[in-house]
Amino acid sequence: MKRHPLFGQLRWRIVGAQMVVVVVGVVVVLAVTNLLVEAMLAAAVAGVGDQVQAAGLARELSAAFRTRMLIAVGIGALGAIVAALVTGLLLARQILNPLYQLALSSRRIAAGRYAERCDVPDSDELALVATSFNQMAEELERVEQQRVTLIGDVAHELRTPLTALAGYLEGLLDGLFPAEPETFNAMAQELRRLRRLIDDLQDLSRVEAGQISLNLAPQPLVPLVRQAVTALQPQAESKGVSLAFAPPQVAPEVLVDADRAVQIAHNLIGNAIRYTPEGGTITVSVGVAGRQAEVVVADTGIGIPAEVLPYIFERFYRVDSSRSRQSGGSGIGLTISRYLAWAMGGELVAASAGPGAGSTFTLSLPLAPVSSPAPRSTEPNQV
Repeated sequence: MKRHPLFGQLRWRIVGAQMVVVVVGVVVVLAVTNLLVEAMLAAAVAGVGDQVQAAGLARELSAAFRTRMLIAVGIGALGAIVAALVTGLLLARQILNPLYQLALSSRRIAAGRYAERCDVPDSDELALVATSFNQMAEELERVEQQRVTLIGDVAHELRTPLTALAGYLEGLLDGLFPAEPETFNAMAQELRRLRRLIDDLQDLSRVEAGQISLNLAPQPLVPLVRQAVTALQPQAESKGVSLAFAPPQVAPEVLVDADRAVQIAHNLIGNAIRYTPEGGTITVSVGVAGRQAEVVVADTGIGIPAEVLPYIFERFYRVDSSRSRQSGGSGIGLTISRYLAWAMGGELVAASAGPGAGSTFTLSLPLAPVSSPAPRSTEPNQV
């Protein structure tokens, strides 16, 4: 059965519900009043001696009462219908106007106007809906800004080594640079930097999309961290930075992908070396907190201002924006590290007392079960 168009509108459903209440009220009043009147009239005429006279009197009183009762109830019903109609329309307007605004704002956001916001009404329930909508719009606007920024950052990062390569090639063609091994080594270094950046971008895309495979197995954590410390010790010594490793008395065992765990530790220690000036100190320690093992990398470097601390895990973000790509890394290592930590059931957080006070990065990884299960792999789209 085809539904009438008016019945599909919430406004008329609200008004119709009000009308139903009025009609039911009128019917109940009439029915109850009629029953009571019969009983009252029977009691009133019971004292009349003549039965015929009593019956006639009862009929006259009943007819008169019903007439006046119908008039009174009719007037009251008319007033109730008018009141129900007015209040129903007002209520529908109060409910529907914010919903119409939400629909209009959603269409504008769908068209790309991410700065669109809707007013928050007085009603608590509608205010909750409007507030949630505005929060969603703010998040969409932030994601869109990140997307635009990412495109610009990627273009900038790729342009830097390409510009250097173009300069070397033009210099060779013009005879400004000699065709010697030193020139070709410099060009090869730019190519390696370009390849490393592309590999980082590919890794970032895969980990953000959950399309990276992990071979999770119980692993002793101390050897993994020591491997990263040993690999970066020469770099720290060449810069004049003290790199110390403090293993725990009881070595924890974690359920991780060994290569990825080493990659995260390598990135954290490398960043600490990069941002710690000569004469500084970097301390790497391993411990256990609850059901998680922790790798803590603390340095006495340049520190992180409180206002930028929430953004250091975003793509291409650098605390020291003046650093070049060669000295500052690709800018997405921390982003990749955090996603890898999440994929293994862990967490990566940062803390700093402010500029010049150093910083501390804490990697949390899940402890391996007491009865170690067989190694398992996570396929792409499962992390």
